[in-house]
Amino acid sequence: MSKFKSSKTKGTPAISTSSLPDIIFMLLFFFMVTTQMRETSLRVKVKLPIATEIQKLDKKSLVSFIYIGPPTNTTMYGTESRIQLNDQYARVSDVPEFIATEREARNEADRNFLTTSLKVHKDTKMGVVTDVKQELRKASAFRINYSTLKGVAKK
Repeated sequence: MSKFKSSKTKGTPAISTSSLPDIIFMLLFFFMVTTQMRETSLRVKVKLPIATEIQKLDKKSLVSFIYIGPPTNTTMYGTESRIQLNDQYARVSDVPEFIATEREARNEADRNFLTTSLKVHKDTKMGVVTDVKQELRKASAFRINYSTLKGVAKK
């Protein structure tokens, strides 16, 4: 019999977990850097219409959004289209004040380049949109953009 033969059978060695915290922190840091947080929580349904001739905006930091559509909570607010400015419902008369606060939040050099983007549900009646556009004119917000989805022209 040999001297070096072990009488015990060896099992599998334990997995080293010394580098596990490093890996977890690297993943956490990666997701913190790459994730974009939504600025506003939508209270209206917005299913954008499809358009064929679209252009991408240059600076998204100079865009203010106005959401128009039916409310998500239809039992409490009904099915009529509503206007959402930031995180709350608003009336048409609140639009000039919203534009004024958005201008004040920007640098003085960028205030002339502020674009107002209308995200309107595709089934919303144009009367509400026209009223909002009239209030935007009164507030001297002449750069208006309609947000749409890219589509294919049907023949």
